[in-house]
Amino acid sequence: MTGLRWGILATGGIAAAFASDLRTAGLDLVAVGSRSQASAEAFAERFGIARAHASYEALVADPDVDIVYVATPHPMHHANARLALEHGKHVLVEKSFTVTRGQAEELQRLAAEKGLLVMEAMWTRYLPHMVRLREIVAEGTLGELRAVMADHTQHLPSDPAHRINALELGGGALLDLGIYPISFIWDVLGEPVSIQASARLLETGADAEVATVMTHAGGAVSTSLSSSRAVGPNSATVIGSEARIEIDRIWYAATSFRVIAGDGTVLEQYRSEIEGRGMQYQALAAEDAVANGDPAGEHLALPVAESVAIMGTLDEIRRQIGLAYPGIDAAEEA
Repeated sequence: MTGLRWGILATGGIAAAFASDLRTAGLDLVAVGSRSQASAEAFAERFGIARAHASYEALVADPDVDIVYVATPHPMHHANARLALEHGKHVLVEKSFTVTRGQAEELQRLAAEKGLLVMEAMWTRYLPHMVRLREIVAEGTLGELRAVMADHTQHLPSDPAHRINALELGGGALLDLGIYPISFIWDVLGEPVSIQASARLLETGADAEVATVMTHAGGAVSTSLSSSRAVGPNSATVIGSEARIEIDRIWYAATSFRVIAGDGTVLEQYRSEIEGRGMQYQALAAEDAVANGDPAGEHLALPVAESVAIMGTLDEIRRQIGLAYPGIDAAEEA
């Protein structure tokens, strides 16, 4: 089946960005669901969506919806994605995929049982400059990979009730911002074999800054930094024995990079030129996976099995820095 009919679950800022990019790509956006009729109708009018549902349950029960984009805060991802899967819908879940590895594994099992696609919306992996970066690494241009460095740093609101600072909303720099460099490091170097993490926690218990040092197969190392209280370079570098790739800011959005040999020679310059923010590329990848009979997403830039494993890495980082989400973590320990 091609040309999936999309429904969007929730109407916040990330949902609006995704809807805009779906329209840019000419994809079939047919429905939206919110917790209120007024919010759903306002969103539907803004993006020319035919049906506005006053509940998430009504959205996932809509027979004209094939795939649901879950755009709620992190703690709701698991329940919302499960709801959609139980109603026979493919699901694209906003990152971070869930809050814990246990939740991620449950979604993976449920999707497999039903023969449905469940996919993390790590849109960065599908951008053209990231596709080219993986090609360069695979071609061996960099030689033996030695290190990856990346940061995601923003100055976000300090209000304790804001979602970035509130534990009940999955607050903290790690799941909101750190997921980007951690996922990127996984993409380039694979699973870490050792993890060291440190952080500064806020009075709310959420993390304001998190730094990691990890080692990977073959001895390569990586460093990451995420912060919700300061703006850094937001750049990334992949270092090999023969050359390196320097990705300009903002590295996780459509941008440019250079491949630089050890003697300083620029081997390649690349610049992304896309329409919109670029979230449409992950939607197109989801449609291709379904059309090609690949519900497990094994050929995606980010298969669900890897999303599950990355949640395990985030769990370990949270353990080391003392970042706990009482309701969720306590439920898994029970």
